[in-house]
Amino acid sequence: MARIIKIGTRDSELALWQARVVQDKLEALGYKTQLVPVKSTGDLELDTPLYELGITGIFTKTLDSAMLSGTVDIAVHSMKDVPTVLPEGIIQTAVLERASTLDVLVTKGAIDYAKPCVIATGSLRRKAQWLHKYPHHTVVDLRGNVNTRLQKLQDNNWDGAIFAKAGLERIGILPENYVELDWMFSAPAQGAMLIVALQDDTYCIEATDKLNNLDSKICTQIERTFLRVLEGGCTAPIGALGTIEGDRLHFEGGLFSLDGKDKILVKENFKLTVTDEATIEKCKVFVAHQAGERIAKLLLEKGGVELIEAIKEEMES
Repeated sequence: MARIIKIGTRDSELALWQARVVQDKLEALGYKTQLVPVKSTGDLELDTPLYELGITGIFTKTLDSAMLSGTVDIAVHSMKDVPTVLPEGIIQTAVLERASTLDVLVTKGAIDYAKPCVIATGSLRRKAQWLHKYPHHTVVDLRGNVNTRLQKLQDNNWDGAIFAKAGLERIGILPENYVELDWMFSAPAQGAMLIVALQDDTYCIEATDKLNNLDSKICTQIERTFLRVLEGGCTAPIGALGTIEGDRLHFEGGLFSLDGKDKILVKENFKLTVTDEATIEKCKVFVAHQAGERIAKLLLEKGGVELIEAIKEEMES
């Protein structure tokens, strides 16, 4: 009897959509599957800002536990929500083809940005970058799944709220009134879907590896390595984006102060060419990993160490 792959997912509409995409792709390859929805701590505690909850892993810990206990075999995540260091015994098995990396501002109509405005977001990264560009605006906290956040925008006297474009597009609820924030650094791995499995589960690893998109894997590798080196256990406003054109990988990243007044930016591009076709994927991912570390260290040398220390002190006070 063929094994049934139990797919763990959060129970929000977006998370279920993502899990069903994986389910459909696996079943098209001949695998049998079953969805197992769970509710995460991040979905239950909506009144506390994410950074106060300890944002690292807040949306993934419940699924990690379910996998380690055998309740589920694999888990599907929005990759930007996943800690850069996975729990012992759990490994990344696939990054699906990436959707839009853009953030968008959803509004109730036209906005005069020159006037004082109230903008909602639960992201330190988005808040810092918005205040850097519009220091005369007020940014308020916004929590909940995308449907809840859209409703809160309508229910409150806010001028707009910031969302990841990919999430709204995936479940068909991108409103008519929105503006693409092409000047804003996206979260590392934004727009990408990640599959994880137990490191000794060869059946699930082999099955899900067939869904892997190499370009998406490479770009998210450099972004997440950059983030891992900068974080050092500190939640900070960090943005990063890798893109591939031919054999070149382009990267841009930034670190911002919490109030948005200070920023440090880095930008670089390099070749991804490798000579050993038998290990082309492994080599390119390793190149991206090395580059992510090197660029993060460059940012730290440009004043990032002092800025991160200031962020830590401000968050602890």
